[in-house]
Amino acid sequence: MPFSRMLLVRQRFPDRRVADIPGEVHRQLSAAAFAARLKPKSRVAIGVGSRGISNIATIVRAVVDFWKEQGMRPTIFPAMGSHGAATAEGQARVLANYGITEETMGCPIVSSLDVVSLGSTAEGIEVFMDRHAYESDGVMLVSRVKWHTDFAGKLESGLFKMMAIGLGKFAGAQRYHAFGYRLGMEHVVRTVGKQVLTSGKILGGLAIVEDAYHNTAKLEALPAEIMESREEELLELAKSWAGRIPVESLDILIVDEMGKDISGTGMDTKVINRSIHAEYNVWPHLPRIARVFVRDLSDLTYGNAVGIGMADMATDRLVDRIDWTATLVNAMTSGKPEGVRTPLHSRTDRECLERLALTVGKFNPKEVTLGWIRNTMELSLLGLSENLEEEIRRNPNLEIIGAPRPLEFDEEGNLVNLLAAAREMAAQ
Repeated sequence: MPFSRMLLVRQRFPDRRVADIPGEVHRQLSAAAFAARLKPKSRVAIGVGSRGISNIATIVRAVVDFWKEQGMRPTIFPAMGSHGAATAEGQARVLANYGITEETMGCPIVSSLDVVSLGSTAEGIEVFMDRHAYESDGVMLVSRVKWHTDFAGKLESGLFKMMAIGLGKFAGAQRYHAFGYRLGMEHVVRTVGKQVLTSGKILGGLAIVEDAYHNTAKLEALPAEIMESREEELLELAKSWAGRIPVESLDILIVDEMGKDISGTGMDTKVINRSIHAEYNVWPHLPRIARVFVRDLSDLTYGNAVGIGMADMATDRLVDRIDWTATLVNAMTSGKPEGVRTPLHSRTDRECLERLALTVGKFNPKEVTLGWIRNTMELSLLGLSENLEEEIRRNPNLEIIGAPRPLEFDEEGNLVNLLAAAREMAAQ
């Protein structure tokens, strides 16, 4: 099919990066006076687990160094529900993939699924806490504050969610998601988090906010008593900084890769405008996207294809890489089996695109509007079809790079990646 030519487009965002990350971590933790809450040589358990965070190893190492400087004994534990196929070994490997090991952090890492019960909320939700964290003298969490891919509210993904689902490990994650089905996840995160606070173990957390380039843009230490209210404010800030696809609608969005290292749902629902339940265009403030075509899994998702159910088309090579054990554990723990329904799939990129083009209500393939991104985290460089040029030029934050280029396919019928070529040029 003779599709419209593609324009390589750079989307400009404010660069808000923190210049000195270790120094800012130290300043924040010192100002919050966390150390004053503990006796010398106390055992401090540092919870880490969020995916896809820029500079996470640097940030966590700075947290460890701070506690050592205060005369404390820090350890790190994975604060994640069913990640790593819900095994202690798997969760330690997840941290290692972030660059967080005993060697790089200079402190022990204790990975276990053992939990203790903290009683129940008013709704009867039994609350759990990682045993190692509970047996420490104090717990500090390190997490990014951002929108959540499954729900919208004043409190979404961040320290409170980690305090609930992350500290609850696999036992808690299963239970909380089941209650979330009936009560709503924001309510569950709030009430479970408040129950965890009654343990008296939580010192507070280090909140990370990233800009649209996924730079570390803000680091803020939140003592336990203000964590809930201040995280709400930080979430609003994070939402205002987030990147989006910069056109009103697309017939087909091409996504090079999806995976758990990119988003908890493989693809950020608030970028592709889908819900994990495969509902279409659920967010009215976002571009309307008719069809989503995913080309591959990321290497760092290790076969976990949660979120594939949101795609309309995938390649055979993606489907062949799925680790169904990891995928099904994650899907069943979250209570969203619809998120792993296998979409239509074909052998080549060309077959996938041509079949999808027949479903968008246009008879001339040159009228089909196309978007092309590497993944839902990276939106500063993207491809947009030439038939969107007028809309692109009206946006002062967009820059067209070079001349229009035809969609190119190699001998096997797969796309020649214009985004990869552009990244290589930028790196030279």
